[in-house]
Amino acid sequence: MSDDSTTECLLFPGIFLKPVVAQFDQREGSSDGGALLLKAANQHYRLVEELTACLRDERQAGKVDHTLQDLVAQRVFSIACGYPDGNDSARLGGDPIHKLLLGRDPIEGLDLASQPTVSRFENAVGVKELYRMGETLARSVIRRHAKRLRRRVYRVTIDLDPTDDPTHGAQQLSFFNGHYDSWCYLPVMGFISFNEEAEQYLCAAVLRPGNAPAALGAVGLLRRLIRILRGHFPGVTIRVRLDGGFASPAVLEFLDAQSKLEYVVAMAKNAVLKRIAAPGIRRARKLSASSGKTEHIYGEVNYAAGKWPHRRRVVIKAEVVRAPEKDPKDNPRFVITNMKQSPQWIYEQVYCQRGDVENRLKELHDLEIDRTSCTSFWANQFRVLLTAAAYVLMQELRLRAAGTACARAQVLTLRERLLKLGARVMVSARRWVIHLPTSFPFLPAFRLIACRLGAQSG
Repeated sequence: MSDDSTTECLLFPGIFLKPVVAQFDQREGSSDGGALLLKAANQHYRLVEELTACLRDERQAGKVDHTLQDLVAQRVFSIACGYPDGNDSARLGGDPIHKLLLGRDPIEGLDLASQPTVSRFENAVGVKELYRMGETLARSVIRRHAKRLRRRVYRVTIDLDPTDDPTHGAQQLSFFNGHYDSWCYLPVMGFISFNEEAEQYLCAAVLRPGNAPAALGAVGLLRRLIRILRGHFPGVTIRVRLDGGFASPAVLEFLDAQSKLEYVVAMAKNAVLKRIAAPGIRRARKLSASSGKTEHIYGEVNYAAGKWPHRRRVVIKAEVVRAPEKDPKDNPRFVITNMKQSPQWIYEQVYCQRGDVENRLKELHDLEIDRTSCTSFWANQFRVLLTAAAYVLMQELRLRAAGTACARAQVLTLRERLLKLGARVMVSARRWVIHLPTSFPFLPAFRLIACRLGAQSG
C-alpha cells in the first residue's frame, strides 16, 4: 500500500477460532503473477512489436518516458488481465508484475504510464496507422498458424459476424440501431479456422457506425483476408460462412468471382422463397404431428433475387418447431451456396458450425471489447484493436493448454485460473524471483503451458 494510506490492515474478530488480521504490507506483491504467461505468449507472436511498428512517434524525444512499444504492451497486457480502461493505469502504475512485463525492474523501474499519457496515446493514432494495424493483426495470426500447422492445410474457413457495442455518451458515429434497440456501434469480427479444427481464431476487428448495414466493409475485409491466406497457403480451398445480413449483391458477386472458394450465406425469407418452401413445410407439419417433435425437410432451388445477375443455388430447410405447451411454428431457413454436396450436409455440417462464433463474440465482450468510451471514433477503433490483440494472446494460452483442465476454458476462466495469482517479487543481483502459491489448484496446467511457451523446469 502507499505510505499515505490509513488502512494497513483489517481485523476479522469472532469469525474464526482466533482473530484474523488481513495486513496489506506486501509492497513487492501483485495479484497478476500468472501474467508472465502473456509475456511468453507474445514472445512467440511478437504481436506487440509488430503492432507498434505500424505507429509513428511524433513526440519530442527529450520529453518521452514511455516508448510506443511500452504503451502498446501496457494496454494489451492490462486488458488481458481485466483492466480495460485508461483509468486503470493509476491503480497499476507501481505493480511489479506489470512493470516486469514491460521489461522494467519490478521494484526500482519506472512506473507505468499514467491515465493522461494513455489517453493522449489512444487519441493520437491516425486512420492509416489503424488500417496497417488491422492488416498486421491478420498477418500475424495467419503466419502463426501457418507455422504451427507447417502449412499442412487443405481448407481455411472464414467467419464474419457483426455484434453490438452499446454506447452511453457522445461518441462519434454512435447511432440508434432498431435491431438492438440501443445507441451503439456495430463492429464486425473476423475469424479463421483450419481443416476440421473447432477453434475459430480472431484475425480482424473493425469498428463501424451504429447504423451501418451488416454488409458494410465486408468485401474489403474478405479481400484482405483472402489475399493474406493465399500468400501463406497457395492453392488452399477457402470456405466463407456468413449470416443473412451479408447477403448483399456486392458480397455475393465478390464471392462468385474468387477461385477455389466455397461459400454458404444465409438469406432472409421472402414471399417467393416461402412459397417455394411451402410443400416441404406441409410435409414437416405431418411428420411433427406424428412424432410430437420438431421436424424438418431439406430441399433446394435455383433462385435469382431481383438484383442478382443470375440464379444461385439456395438450400432450403423447411422446419416446424414444436415446444411444450406451444403451438407448432413454421421456421423455414434459406442458405445461398456454390457447394455441390447435399442440402442436409451443407446446412448441418457447414452452415450450422458457424454458430460457435457466438461463443467467441461472448468472450470478446467478456474481455470488454465494447469499452469504447472515447469521444473519437478512431480512438475507439484503436481500443478495439488493442483488445483484439489481448484476445489473440489469450487464445494462444488456450492453444498451449491442450490436454489440460484449461484446454476448452472460456477466456474469463483462463484469466481466473492462470493469470490471477498472488505473487511476491524478490530482486537479487543476478535475477528476479517471482514467488507464487504452492496451493495453486491449476499448477499442473500452468507448468505445462509455461514449458510449451519456452520455460524450463528448474
